[in-house]
Amino acid sequence: MGDILILYFSRSGHTATMARRIARGVDEVEGMRARLRTVPPVAPVTQVAAPPEPDEGAPYVQAVDLEECAGLILGSPTRFGNMASALKHFLDGTGGQWLAGTLVGKPAAVFTSTGTLHGGQESTLLSMMLPLMHHGALIVGLPFHGTALNTTRTGGTPYGASHWAGVRGEHTLSDDEDALCRQLGQRVALTAKKLAPPC
Repeated sequence: MGDILILYFSRSGHTATMARRIARGVDEVEGMRARLRTVPPVAPVTQVAAPPEPDEGAPYVQAVDLEECAGLILGSPTRFGNMASALKHFLDGTGGQWLAGTLVGKPAAVFTSTGTLHGGQESTLLSMMLPLMHHGALIVGLPFHGTALNTTRTGGTPYGASHWAGVRGEHTLSDDEDALCRQLGQRVALTAKKLAPPC
């Protein structure tokens, strides 16, 4: 069984919902399974630190999750056209994994959620790809041959899955967004399976 690590930060729950849909796509590939993990929020030193484990949802990521995964899918809400600081803070601390080549040759993908339709989805996805490329991961996107990317009137890009949550978080995942999340999970899982060394 190969694990695909789905690592995300979510504040309002939309990115977490996407992560669960992506996990469903991973789990639909025989011999592969999703491993959901999150990162703790960051705060100024004058604020109370987060507990060592979240009260609910996915556990916090550990270095061993990166070492054991056959592929990685990163998710973050958009913050001014960039990934959230919590995810960036975690990635900034992966120098040891970079030196060891932990992610070299592993397939990787990205996903995001925004409050506005043109709120920087694509730039956020690209910002998450940069550290993955430095780590030597193989970037997997969403091709236009699937119908959802051609018909969506909400989120969805060739760079990765995306969701338009609305300025008050009023939108749930559309059918197209749901399909693209599952497709992304399937593509990374299938790619990891093809890249796995023979037993």
